[in-house]
Amino acid sequence: MIVDRQGRRFRNLRISLTSACNYACTYCVPNGKRLVAAQDELSAEAMARGVAYLIEAAGIDRLRITGGEPLVSPKLEAFMGAVGHMGLSDISLTTNGQLLARKLPLLVEAGIRRINVSLDTLDADAFRAIARGGDLATVLDGMDQARAAGIKIKVNMVPLRGQNLDQVMPLLDYCLERGYELRFIELMRMGHLAKDSNAFLQQFVSLQQLLSLIGEHHEYLQANAPVDATAVRYEVPGKGFFGVIANESVPFCRTCSRLRLSSTGWLHGCLSSSNRHYVGDLLDKPRHQALPALQGLLMKALGDKQEVAFSGGATVMKIIGG
Repeated sequence: MIVDRQGRRFRNLRISLTSACNYACTYCVPNGKRLVAAQDELSAEAMARGVAYLIEAAGIDRLRITGGEPLVSPKLEAFMGAVGHMGLSDISLTTNGQLLARKLPLLVEAGIRRINVSLDTLDADAFRAIARGGDLATVLDGMDQARAAGIKIKVNMVPLRGQNLDQVMPLLDYCLERGYELRFIELMRMGHLAKDSNAFLQQFVSLQQLLSLIGEHHEYLQANAPVDATAVRYEVPGKGFFGVIANESVPFCRTCSRLRLSSTGWLHGCLSSSNRHYVGDLLDKPRHQALPALQGLLMKALGDKQEVAFSGGATVMKIIGG
């Protein structure tokens, strides 16, 4: 088992099935251009082989499928069909929900039981302004259909001053009423925001600001969460739960167990590091040749992790998955 001096190891793999996305959210791609699939993206078979090798080399036991937007990828069905037989304890998916209703039969058949839906507002006009695409009603309908199919839903919201702060309470109440767990995600110093501190500070909403706002409407108690969880979790008694992924306010680097594999075959051990490690060429090699080389790269990736707190990164989140 590969472990660092703080006792951290890789348990959670987040794999970016494609860098393509049918949205162009303002906090992700400021120029408004939708991200497209890279020319050198791995095949579904190579990605599945990568997951199998990482299970053996690193002890990965949980997988989250991300993008870009994974539901736009033609590789989705083949990939999920392959990884579903690898003995992972949990396979989940993060989506913007635009194609959720259309892809729901595939997700159910593949055994997906948990999804995260990125949703920043319940106001249709604000939705279009932030996402630069899509249709809010279609997303909400897809979520309702997924819930009816027995899929557990978490909603990811990035609160932004000047854009959607007025939506914190409407979205929280909407989620509590439907049994969805809302996760507020503090804005991260990534991509263009790593270079423009003024733009970051103008939009950033902290954990304490969120709790102060919520406390005006609901009583809440801090709830238990797994040791390596990214979110500080709270319960609204009798109504449900919400969480805050407080990357800036309450850093969680000391217990991070996440590893990311991009659609083009690069391992990222830390979002706050510009280091990356190419494994695409190893995925065509037989197991006895690939595993020793892969373990060496995993040691380097684990060494890339911040010891205390995220300090910013130039990488665009949509390229390597959320």
